[in-house]
Amino acid sequence: MSHDHSLNPETMPHNPEKATLEGKNKFTGLWFFLGGETVLFASLFGTYLALKNSTAGGPAAEELFGLELVFIMTMLLLTSSLTSVYAMYHMKNNDFKKMQLWLAITGLLGLGFLSLEIYEFYHYIHHYEFTFRSSAFGSAFYTLVGFHGGHVLFGLCWLVAIMVRNAKRGLNLYNAPKFNTFSLYWHFIDVVWVFIFTVVYLMGKVG
Repeated sequence: MSHDHSLNPETMPHNPEKATLEGKNKFTGLWFFLGGETVLFASLFGTYLALKNSTAGGPAAEELFGLELVFIMTMLLLTSSLTSVYAMYHMKNNDFKKMQLWLAITGLLGLGFLSLEIYEFYHYIHHYEFTFRSSAFGSAFYTLVGFHGGHVLFGLCWLVAIMVRNAKRGLNLYNAPKFNTFSLYWHFIDVVWVFIFTVVYLMGKVG
């Protein structure tokens, strides 16, 4: 079945991601999905807050966390949210090459964030022997932050897949909703990280 809904710049609608029923359905479906994800993350935050003082004699949050690294990670992820906005701006203006460029930058920033998060976990495990099984605090921390990291990894794989698959197709009414739903998902990941940065790291550092 062909999905060649490509249009020239003069006839491409300003909001190609919602120009078709399929696009509108993807947009609506994503919000339902993100609603479920919000509930899931809220339960993980609640669990973390309930267990963050259960260190079983191991290192506490104020001993572990270094805000310098986490601040860099936060800037990388927030910047990647901005670059995805640029990508969607160029999508609405039917500039496929610039959209792909900004999406690629978004992916690189996300990869940088994920690399630093892996380094952070490695540092905690090897320098503090702070593992998932160290304490209830450790389990809650790695579950919450690791679950978010898993979402970042999924987002990066999703981004690579849609960029590679559509590299030679250009922008059309079939793939525009796919790029848009990725961008919305990526913003959701960024918002969740802001809460993690505040609740886990800032509140942990100040006790």
